[in-house]
Amino acid sequence: MSGALIPVHPIEPLAGAVQVAPAPTPETRLVDTFDRPLHDLRLSVTDRCNFRCVYCMPKEVFGKDFAFMPRDEMLSFEEMTRLARISVAHGVEKIRLTGGEPLLRKGLEELIEMLAALRTPAGRPVDIALTTNGSGLSLKAQALKDAGLKRVTVSLDSLDDATFRAMNDVNFPVARILAGLEAAHAVGLGPIKINMVVKRGQNDQDIVNMARHFKGTPYILRFIEFMDVGTSNGWDMGAVLPSSEVRDRIHAELPLEEMAPNYTGETSRRWRYQDGGGEIGLISSVTQSFCNTCSRARVSTDGKLFTCLFASEGHDLRELLRNGSSDEEISAAMGAVWRQRTDRASQLRSAQTGAVRSPGGKRIEMSYIGG
Repeated sequence: MSGALIPVHPIEPLAGAVQVAPAPTPETRLVDTFDRPLHDLRLSVTDRCNFRCVYCMPKEVFGKDFAFMPRDEMLSFEEMTRLARISVAHGVEKIRLTGGEPLLRKGLEELIEMLAALRTPAGRPVDIALTTNGSGLSLKAQALKDAGLKRVTVSLDSLDDATFRAMNDVNFPVARILAGLEAAHAVGLGPIKINMVVKRGQNDQDIVNMARHFKGTPYILRFIEFMDVGTSNGWDMGAVLPSSEVRDRIHAELPLEEMAPNYTGETSRRWRYQDGGGEIGLISSVTQSFCNTCSRARVSTDGKLFTCLFASEGHDLRELLRNGSSDEEISAAMGAVWRQRTDRASQLRSAQTGAVRSPGGKRIEMSYIGG
């Protein structure tokens, strides 16, 4: 993509404190080849993480000698905000900061302040959220809220300390994650979602305990099937516990009933406790595809645009940012990528679940583009 676009104009400075995106025109409103709009943008702010979770960054691959991205290859906060502003003009209303572990990016609050100044063409603030492993949340929660962050999603794969330490593989205690959750709730970073990646034979024995613990609390617990993202996590269909079985285990002890989705394109199927004790979510990315409503684009730490979590390559936007392209040229490049989008990897894989790993051969790791 970048080879076909020759940057000729100087980079335009960012506008004032509140930046209202221009209203989409028929040329700028984006839908892909399946008529899916661009609604969500996920910005990966770092490829580094202080955990070595077995389903994402296993220590056997991401060991002490692993070469992470040089700092000068990472997008600056100004570059990220510029891409975000252009994306908002194309229809993006939600921006999620991911990683790696985003709280490891120094000065993250500055980026949040810049993104919080963005406004949709209708003048509404953009919904700014963050996904974190929670290890630094107790120290950062207030600063994140003050900067303009709206919500957090925290990864927590078990309440059993031994199991949790084994899954994060750096001996990190579960008590510190729980303290982070309390801090985030206290400052109003909610509704807070908790993501539990379920891996059969490793933490599936804790499903009901997790449900029971968070039932009746302000937190929304979501169960995610162990996914075949990237090529380094040793994925095997035998380690996947289908969401239907997760639901059945919980329902047997804590009766559930299904809820309507919050919006079109929501990845999680919602279930509430029949006694009014709150809700859970089931993300069935292996056994039940949600490709047909996917409205998410991802930008990696070094500025590559990905239109699918299971992609094998991205489209270089950093070259345009740093070689003098105007907002209009970058907007056109992003628009061209989205309009040509045909991704439905999970749907194709789900049709043959258990028979194939998934199409595309070697694929980008989740720690590079965010989950």
